[in-house]
Amino acid sequence: QVQLVESGGGSVQAGGSLRLSCAASGFTYSSNFVAWFRQAPGKEREGVAAIYTGFGTTHYSDSVKGRFTISQDNAKNTVYLQMNSLKPEDTAMYYCAADPGGSPADLLNPRGYNYWGQGTQVTVSS
Repeated sequence: QVQLVESGGGSVQAGGSLRLSCAASGFTYSSNFVAWFRQAPGKEREGVAAIYTGFGTTHYSDSVKGRFTISQDNAKNTVYLQMNSLKPEDTAMYYCAADPGGSPADLLNPRGYNYWGQGTQVTVSS
């Protein structure tokens, strides 16, 4: 059974940093697409970063490019999202998602992913 578990959320002041983790069970991250999404109250779910774990290639939304970094640790079957220079507008529930064996046409479109974690809350105060 595929399961994704996020951790690492919390409350920080603007300019601070957090690192989110997404641990997988039921499949291995190697050679798969994994992404981080976020959803603020009243807003649509937004893709922020994606990685193809086979080559380590990454893709970011314009809103986080240069501030967030997605990475992988295959030995721990975990994908991370390092978030630096956080802004109040980064406040949201953050989810990781995976598509084992698949190849999403749009890496930051939530429709391309079949498995989701439960989410972890990130709150950035000004």
